[in-house]
Amino acid sequence: MKKPRAPFLRGLTVQLLAITVLPLTLLLLLIAFGSVSLHQQDMRALVGERDERAVQSAAAALASELHHRAATISNLVALAELSDGPSFTSTTNDLASDFDGGLAYLDEDGHLLASTDSRSGALQSGFWDLVTQNDFSLASPSDAQPVFSAPFLDSRSNRIFIIVSQYAPLRNIIVAGAFTPENLARETLSASYPDIHHLTIFLLDPSRRLLFSSGPLAADSLPADHPGVTEALRGESGTLYVEKDNAEHVVAYSPIPPTGWALITEEEWEMVASPSLQLTQLAPLVVAPAFILALVALWFVATRIVRPLQRLKSKAAALAWGDFDAITDPVGGISEVQHLQMELTEMSRKVQSAQEGLHDYIGAITSAQEEERLRLARELHDDTIQSVIALKQRVQLAQKSVKDQTSLRTLRELETLSEQTIENLRRMTRALRPIYLEDLGLVTALEMLVRETSPNNSLLVDFQKSGEEQRLSREVELALYRISQEALNNVLRHSKAKHAQLHITFGDQEIILEISDDGIGFQTPKSPTDFAPSGHFGLLGMRERADLFGGRLEVQSEAGKGTRLTVRLPLASNKA
Repeated sequence: MKKPRAPFLRGLTVQLLAITVLPLTLLLLLIAFGSVSLHQQDMRALVGERDERAVQSAAAALASELHHRAATISNLVALAELSDGPSFTSTTNDLASDFDGGLAYLDEDGHLLASTDSRSGALQSGFWDLVTQNDFSLASPSDAQPVFSAPFLDSRSNRIFIIVSQYAPLRNIIVAGAFTPENLARETLSASYPDIHHLTIFLLDPSRRLLFSSGPLAADSLPADHPGVTEALRGESGTLYVEKDNAEHVVAYSPIPPTGWALITEEEWEMVASPSLQLTQLAPLVVAPAFILALVALWFVATRIVRPLQRLKSKAAALAWGDFDAITDPVGGISEVQHLQMELTEMSRKVQSAQEGLHDYIGAITSAQEEERLRLARELHDDTIQSVIALKQRVQLAQKSVKDQTSLRTLRELETLSEQTIENLRRMTRALRPIYLEDLGLVTALEMLVRETSPNNSLLVDFQKSGEEQRLSREVELALYRISQEALNNVLRHSKAKHAQLHITFGDQEIILEISDDGIGFQTPKSPTDFAPSGHFGLLGMRERADLFGGRLEVQSEAGKGTRLTVRLPLASNKA
């Protein structure tokens, strides 16, 4: 007698579930929960690396602000030497913000000549009388650069101050500015550590005196053996893991070179890692039903794959050109496509993070390159050109004593050659060091670049400006000038163009620099990664300069239809 089919079918269904879905689900759960420990270790290391990079970035920001204050005092020294007497009539809100303790002129013996209160602008001497009555290591005639004093306590306000000063040799006076490290740290570190309530920050001077502290573990002082302090004061940076209050804390430390200070951060790393671990534990609960629903909805898969992949392809192409935000927009589709986009998003995040890490390195290389150009320009101007001028003068003197016509003709040829050499050297010096850029701004410098390019070549270059000119930071103006210079050089060397145009537009939100020509054009690389292999090192350098300041390079070219190069730079973050 045959057995009923229903029990068999029920048994087969159970067996199928037991053999396929249930083991797969259990395996996913086992892998997920079994990897929590490994994930914790990875998160622990990740938090340590993040804190180390953050403290190094914050220390660099503080060092930059200290250099800025020193440079401000140097500028005030230059103004004092040009003015008739001590005066603070030109004090601005920026100076008042930087020097919240005020500014002062003192004679070389440390006696107060004049001072100003950064809040009201009225003359006052109470604070500076305290300075003149104590030895706070002010600048002396032997100091050519600004000098930072050791931190000291103002008994009237019960606040710690630091004085940066420089000696003005032409006036025999000392220009000094006072500021509180507390305000400096609070304003500077807020950008590096926004909305991190579980992180504690400590700022110490070389004598281990606490200048600033913020966060849940903030205190009035730190013990001498606090982790990271000794290492940071030795000029080292890194991370330490310390057991405290039944939890493991990560301590990141970094030195601040101009003053020898130490910056320390401390936090409980599990406060950062716990949300990610919870998501990891819940992941199998999302994957299992998605897997079951995928079996039921196979007929719908075709329409959920092709279109999302096409959209993902276009976003990946935009990602290849440096548009990191494009890949984050959801493309929909089945879970595999979504996971692929998540991997691409994670990859783009890591690439962007690595690229941001390289920006400082590339910026340092670019700065070193500009410094070398400046040095070469100075040597050409001060040495080589002067020698050729002296040679020309000697030739002119020789002409007066020579009667032979052949010799005179030779001397005149030497004089002409000397004049041409002097002009070529001056043109080379201007190319190495654009003095118009420093003195008159970007627009004037670009106009002079166009004027110097056109007369010496068959190429006719037009210059146009749209919008109201706005002064940008020195680095940004120099980057736009170098991009224009390199682009015009490429037009001259490769395009065989008769006409080119340089157009700069100052908009409300961004600056657009456009260089176009009517030359032979070329095959544009598919992505920026192909610039170097295809020999377009000039384009690669221009793209890197634009990326340093948040800009974007666009290249349009076709064979026989010329080339158009466009640089778009956000205006808000690059103003002077």
